[in-house]
Amino acid sequence: MSHFTSLKTRIVSKAHLKLALEALGIAYEEGDIEIRGYQGIRTGVEIRIPTSNPDYDIGFRQSGGAYELVADWYGLPEISREEFLGRITQRYAYLVAKEQLESQDFCVVEEEVLPDNTIRMTLRRMS
Repeated sequence: MSHFTSLKTRIVSKAHLKLALEALGIAYEEGDIEIRGYQGIRTGVEIRIPTSNPDYDIGFRQSGGAYELVADWYGLPEISREEFLGRITQRYAYLVAKEQLESQDFCVVEEEVLPDNTIRMTLRRMS
């Protein structure tokens, strides 16, 4: 019996997902790989994130045009899946938004991270 849980995300770009993981200092492996869970059960993913528990990993795989977060959270009690995914999603959204704004000739003039981790950006359109 599998204990793997899949959480749907709005992450659609693998390149930006990898950039978000790198920006957060989260080590990962990429390819046609598997993550481990309860009793050594494995499931396929495209991105594997090793954890401090050598028998359990976290992964991302594409499903229906977006990526889903996959893990057997039973063996990872020290990791809050909501907080973990929230950090990655925020960095992902920031990177995508910044790239789109730059493609529309905006540049970031000022950037501030507020106490609640909200990112406030001041932009200027370059002519």
